[in-house]
Amino acid sequence: MILASNSPHRRELLKGLDLAFEVKVIQGVGESYPESLPVDKVPEFISREKASVYHVAGDELLLTADTVVILDGDILGKPCDADEARSMLRRLSGHTHQVVTGVCLTTSESQKSFSETTAVTFRNLSDAEIAYYVEHYKPFDKAGAYGVQEWIGYIGVTRLEGSFYNVMGLPVERVYEALKEQL
Repeated sequence: MILASNSPHRRELLKGLDLAFEVKVIQGVGESYPESLPVDKVPEFISREKASVYHVAGDELLLTADTVVILDGDILGKPCDADEARSMLRRLSGHTHQVVTGVCLTTSESQKSFSETTAVTFRNLSDAEIAYYVEHYKPFDKAGAYGVQEWIGYIGVTRLEGSFYNVMGLPVERVYEALKEQL
């Protein structure tokens, strides 16, 4: 199995399934999508696009994934700086948003993709809490500017409907079931 992801959380989660895999990442794979695509379909589309740049040998299985945070129909991607991270967290504060992860499993003969959605609710966060989190955790590599497994998740998430691991970046329950079907 090949995991095509730089995400340490995806590596950790996949390792938790006790499966042997190696990480191979082709740099520069775009994450663009058609504007007309419904926002909840974007991660699955991008996961298939990521898979399309790999050559999968006969005995290999490639796993690609993409996660987005959606609030009020808007995708909150990875913030480019501290100001954007604080702005995203202010928007999420006191609201429920969706975390959608698209997964694509590709072999030399077939491809299966799916997505998983989890609803996450944050309590109202103070500006001081948001500033503390951004300063100490620097969430610039995380969709929506937060990691649920970090301090902000401990103190801010009041409700989660769906897979916790999906919010971390990989719905391992669904991946395991799909792998059982694939193998």
